[in-house]
Amino acid sequence: MRNRKWAALTGVTVASVLVLTACGSGGFGASANGGDGGEAGNDGVSIDVIAVNLPAQEDLVTLTKEHFTAETGITVNFTLLPENDVRAKITQEFSSQAGVYDVASLSNYEIPFYADNGWVAPIDDFLAADDDFDLPDMLPSMMDSMTGSDGKTYGMPFEGQSSFTMYRKSVFEEHGLTMPDNPTWDEVADLAKTLDEESDMDGICLRGLPGWGQQLAPLNTVINTFGGTWFDMNWDAQLTSAETVEAVEFYVDLIQEHGEPGAAQAGYAECLNRFLQSDSAIWVDATNSGGPVEAEDSPIAGDVGYAQSPVKETDASGWLWTWAWGIQAASKKQEAAWEFVSWASSQEYEELVAETYDWSRVPYGKRQSTFDNPEFQEGAPFYAAAMEAILAADPNDPGVQPRPYKGVQFVGIPEFISLGTAVSEDIAAAIAGNTTVQEALEKSQAAAQEVGDKYK
Repeated sequence: MRNRKWAALTGVTVASVLVLTACGSGGFGASANGGDGGEAGNDGVSIDVIAVNLPAQEDLVTLTKEHFTAETGITVNFTLLPENDVRAKITQEFSSQAGVYDVASLSNYEIPFYADNGWVAPIDDFLAADDDFDLPDMLPSMMDSMTGSDGKTYGMPFEGQSSFTMYRKSVFEEHGLTMPDNPTWDEVADLAKTLDEESDMDGICLRGLPGWGQQLAPLNTVINTFGGTWFDMNWDAQLTSAETVEAVEFYVDLIQEHGEPGAAQAGYAECLNRFLQSDSAIWVDATNSGGPVEAEDSPIAGDVGYAQSPVKETDASGWLWTWAWGIQAASKKQEAAWEFVSWASSQEYEELVAETYDWSRVPYGKRQSTFDNPEFQEGAPFYAAAMEAILAADPNDPGVQPRPYKGVQFVGIPEFISLGTAVSEDIAAAIAGNTTVQEALEKSQAAAQEVGDKYK
């Protein structure tokens, strides 16, 4: 049933992709070449990689040219795009099996669907023949969603993450405040209120930008810990349940009262920038944010504390996510693609990043050996909080009540791309003050129930 549902959605999804990409300013984003001037490497082989433009991927572009291409002769041509744009472009590319890109940034949400639809190539044979790739070292929670329904492996994590709370230690000390190691949302809201009133910063930054992987990532963790869910076990939509309404109203009120200006258009990149520039005192977001926050050129390195993601009714609330690599089934260069993927996801690459930059910039969260490495522990002050969050995240049981789907910050069904995006747009309208949360959720409830009815 999953295959048929995804295939049926493809026409709608691709149409949406064309609209999304046409609306981007300045084209799709940055392109970078892992070789010299776009020419093939020493052995005449080149591959094309499309990836999200996060700091770890930007480091990868530089190191690929300097090391991977130099050592293998394989040229890697990169296209880096913002998160919403890259999702749209990859869906368009892989659903049509155009074969333009050999490798793409995919997540633990997309890979099971892409695998079952035949859009990505299995990598089991490559793994079996690669004696140097330490597969048992990969965290089981990160590998869990790299398989298709046939049991084969279709993706390899590049970095894994959960979510946690970051805060400015000096600002808290100045105002006599303390962030608990395991805060509740009420405690975080009170701290944000105090800092908003007493400091020259916004109390908190939270994503408001529409997108199922933008605004809904943190918001869904709030819904979970407040006792809400998208669907009950009968696939009846629950977006207007008391628990879900309370969670969304809390999130929207917190942003409106003590969050960043223009929050309805602020996503991960905007909150990262505000936190780095001392415009926001608290930031609840991805654990891999510790890298840019603690980088050598960060203006706030060494002045950030880390706590667990806030909770209400659950013991933990952090999401579970991995940016992974998938090889397009239509690629004619799968062996070269695997050589790149296995290098980028290897212990060797993590050590190279640490040697070239520092341990805080390592794309961690996928290998146990990295968390166990004393050098990483010393060089990444966020490691303990990040490891605790990643190990505590449970995509099978992330909330108070049972649910018929898998996922912490997403609903593990193909329709969530369009449904989640539509719901996030309604909630962004509430954040902007153009509608109420109740009105937004009533509209969203109807859309969610249409999806739920397909699974009954």
